[in-house]
Amino acid sequence: MSVHAKPPAHQEVKGWSASQAWLRALERTARVATEPTRTLPLVIEELAERFGDAPALIDEQQTLNFGELAEACNRYARWALAEGVAVGDCVGLLMPNCATYAAIWLGIARIGGSVALINTNLRGAALAHAIGVVNPRHVIVDATLLPACEAVMAATPAAVRFWAHGADRVGFARLDERLLGFSGAPLESGERRPVTTRTRALYIYTSGTTGLPKAANVSHHRLMQWSHWFAGMLDIVPGDRMYNCLPMYHSIGGVVAVGAVLVGGGSVLLRDRFSATRFWSDVVAHQCTLFQYIGELCRYLVNTAYDPNERRHRLRLCCGNGLRADVWEKFAARFSIPHIVEFYAATENNFSLFNCEGRPGAIGRIPGFLAHRFNVALIKLDADGQAPLRGESGCCVRAGRDEPGEAIGEIRATDAGSAFEGYTDPAASASKVMRNVFVAGDAWLRTGDVMRKDAKGFFYFIDRLGDTFRWKGENVATCEVCDAIAAYPGIDEATVYGVAVPGSEGRAGMATIAAPEDFDLAEFREYLIARLPSYARPVFLRLCQQLAVTATFKHKKADLVREGFDPALTADAIYFDDSRRGAFVRLTPELFQAIAGQQVRF
Repeated sequence: MSVHAKPPAHQEVKGWSASQAWLRALERTARVATEPTRTLPLVIEELAERFGDAPALIDEQQTLNFGELAEACNRYARWALAEGVAVGDCVGLLMPNCATYAAIWLGIARIGGSVALINTNLRGAALAHAIGVVNPRHVIVDATLLPACEAVMAATPAAVRFWAHGADRVGFARLDERLLGFSGAPLESGERRPVTTRTRALYIYTSGTTGLPKAANVSHHRLMQWSHWFAGMLDIVPGDRMYNCLPMYHSIGGVVAVGAVLVGGGSVLLRDRFSATRFWSDVVAHQCTLFQYIGELCRYLVNTAYDPNERRHRLRLCCGNGLRADVWEKFAARFSIPHIVEFYAATENNFSLFNCEGRPGAIGRIPGFLAHRFNVALIKLDADGQAPLRGESGCCVRAGRDEPGEAIGEIRATDAGSAFEGYTDPAASASKVMRNVFVAGDAWLRTGDVMRKDAKGFFYFIDRLGDTFRWKGENVATCEVCDAIAAYPGIDEATVYGVAVPGSEGRAGMATIAAPEDFDLAEFREYLIARLPSYARPVFLRLCQQLAVTATFKHKKADLVREGFDPALTADAIYFDDSRRGAFVRLTPELFQAIAGQQVRF
């Protein structure tokens, strides 16, 4: 079905209205700007008084009701005070998904500390970098991650004190035992600190696809805005239960999927990782009504065998990002999903987009009555597809209807919601801001994301800058090539990127795919010829059993780009699209040398 067509009937929900969703979000966030001392940890205290024994956070080991969550937050707040954590001081947190995770950062942020949510998959130099870049006074480490942390302690600042949570280990103080000495009662006036919505609450790391991760500043204002906005957008009410298996060290899994449900009086079922085989039994057993997805999870579910629980669930809505149009329709139809809300957001960005209309493939739109509040533009890029294109006047050039362009958001000094809070690295922060974009003196945040906008105002994601490549004088969007490849029968996974070829301009397209052993290369080549222009078809093809992914289920493209098409760097079979033979041929060391020596023409 075309992305412009009417959504399938199974996605139409009685009583659901996109305009009502936006109005609810506005209503729930109205207090944020007018109450600068009301922060999310304080809201948790309010919720404890209101909901008390109602479940708040549920993991594999324990359930914390609202009262117990507030008490746990107060204990961690008192621990931080006892350790001398002042407003602005950083505490690192290295822990898998669990109820305690949220209690820790909420408690420390309550008294003004800034908690760095460290990626649990980091090891070695990358982990040492993540710790060092935020200069923490303390780092809290779950028992399961103590060996990884211990291996890098010598490479971290000497002043950092490491705390073990859940086990004894030489060189680590025991935090969970120390916590027993602190009261869970509400903080007294003498224990409170001058914390406002402008105070930094968290450091959340970027993915670091072009280098080591950067730590983004996240204020209490953003925590309140994110939580209450999504609570309104999804119409969360007491009795709702969110299924959340996304990493809590990211903004969606750790703040949005948790905070939005809690402020609405609902509960969150936490899982440390996604399991396609247990997903539906989990959702049914715990009577979940909401699911926070990323597109890959939905694709995994669509590709699994029939599960007797897959249509017995109580899910009323699934919310997330990265859901391809073809997977969207299959997911909604097979599992009888009443409504899907796709959105676009990034931790450091100053705007978000929401697709409340259930339009497959679209990442969102901004309704006309809110255009004045969310100033988003798409700008053209130069011939290399990397830098903004400026016209004769020196101003950037807006992309036209359905024309690709980089998405940018205006930064307005009078609007806290449009602020760019930056990274710990001032240079990295400065590189994200453009000035004199459309008029002298204006400032806009570069997202690095290329999109297009259709006649009805819906945005569609095309690719990340750097993931596009130029070949034969044309800019190639990897996601569009990847979508075409992934639609071929028998292909489970695919990723597309550009690789440098000696003597050639730009980068040649290369695809790595997970395909069956009897994969028909000749038939596949004919399929590509029928669907893609010559410059967009992969010059090189790498076959593997399974693509490596990050903790958020994104393909590890950087390693593939580095290895390129050299058969000596991988045991996977690599093929070259030999136009003279009209076939994919196995890339041998001899053929590789011929290409590298510019003896083969493309």
